[in-house]
Amino acid sequence: MAADDSVMRSLYLSAYNWVVFIGWVQVFCYMTLELLVNGHEGVYAAIERPLLFAQTAAIMETHSHILVTSLIISWSITEVIRYSFFGMQESFGFTPSWFVWLRYSTFIICYPVGMVSEVVLIYIAFPFMKASGKYCFRMSNKWNFSFNYFYFSALLMALYVPAFPHLLLYMVAQRKKALSKEKTT
Repeated sequence: MAADDSVMRSLYLSAYNWVVFIGWVQVFCYMTLELLVNGHEGVYAAIERPLLFAQTAAIMETHSHILVTSLIISWSITEVIRYSFFGMQESFGFTPSWFVWLRYSTFIICYPVGMVSEVVLIYIAFPFMKASGKYCFRMSNKWNFSFNYFYFSALLMALYVPAFPHLLLYMVAQRKKALSKEKTT
């Protein structure tokens, strides 16, 4: 029974990683074509469906700001590499050393670009959040609970400042560990 579970787990993980990889490849290809042909203004319209497919939890309501484009570029590059890496690992039991290097090195550029883009986009959205009052719940509900999306977003933005160096250093340590392990094999 344990062997069957292991095979099913491996098949599931292989299928999952390849399906998500295909979604992110679509995002990256559609985005690249749109950028080359029409510029950044139509990027979101071009990638909306595959983006929703690849990352259903990400609800992006944008107006194709250049920061949105840079965030999506960083995000899609990272996800294409990550899911193909894990898909290859699950399907074939190995990944080439150059791919291990790529998997653990692209964050050096993509992570700061993504982080800055997120923070600036939240900042740009502040006036709309404040004026619209969307996603705000007052205490007069059956759970006696209040939530204000504007203040929650401000808190998240403030947390980015101390979290960014910590997360970046963690990723550098993971990179060092993965690349040193690769040298010994």
